[in-house]
Amino acid sequence: MSPTPGRRARRVAAAAAVLLALAGCARRAGTPAALTASPGTPVDSATVALWRMDETGGTRAADSGPRRLDAVAGEDTRTTFGRFRGARVFAASANSFLVVPSSPALDLGPAFTIECWLAPNAFSMYEDMTIAARWVPSTDDRSWVFAVVGAGAAPSPGWHDAFVRSGRMGHLVFGFQPEEAGLPLAYHSLTALEPGRWTHVAVTCDGRVLRFWLNGEPDGTFATPGRVRPSRAPLLVGNFFDPRFLTYFGGELRLDPSASQVSQYAFDGGMDELRISDVARTRFPLRGGR
Repeated sequence: MSPTPGRRARRVAAAAAVLLALAGCARRAGTPAALTASPGTPVDSATVALWRMDETGGTRAADSGPRRLDAVAGEDTRTTFGRFRGARVFAASANSFLVVPSSPALDLGPAFTIECWLAPNAFSMYEDMTIAARWVPSTDDRSWVFAVVGAGAAPSPGWHDAFVRSGRMGHLVFGFQPEEAGLPLAYHSLTALEPGRWTHVAVTCDGRVLRFWLNGEPDGTFATPGRVRPSRAPLLVGNFFDPRFLTYFGGELRLDPSASQVSQYAFDGGMDELRISDVARTRFPLRGGR
């Protein structure tokens, strides 16, 4: 049953209040520190944001990059030992996620890199499980989705099925809405991830060519037209849903039960050292750690 216009307006207003509160938390994080190197992924002049996920508890995932775009964790997101120090464990549930308030800094330019360490427990029975995404369904804020292809045994209607239709289970997929008019585009890596093992994954674009990388080695190269559409959507990590359904309950961030999407696109496993950069990187921090 569709919500009434009044209920829909109240839900949108409540979601806006949640996102404003999250943005306030990010702004209160303080003045950016000088660029420094540390074990794991470095912060350099091309770093837009870096979530090391080294926290030992709590709901905050600090951004070590220059803009301090801190994330807030959903109630089912835990901390654990990672590839470098700590990591986040996503539980393949509706309330397992990180959310970063919307920022123009998160819009992907002609050149970009999105990278992290992943240790999936298993692959989703649905079309895919999300690494990170800026995409609001049925709005002009569709931008991009970086994910791992699932089994596709229980497809849901809409663009998700189209994104992974030509992919294979365990392979990476990067889908985006071009800035110019047209349908979303999707590309897939050539090699499947191995469950239970830490793997460094990346997708890069130099404005003309998009590449996937596994453990520092190219794993699929594609000519790609146009730029990724900018978005006002927040960044979701480890899950995909309509962020307008976010709410606080009992002091914890969670997805409103009325949301139609529950856990179909939730990541299942560990994630560490998520970095977004404004260059197409060709070298990655693979040494050290566990």
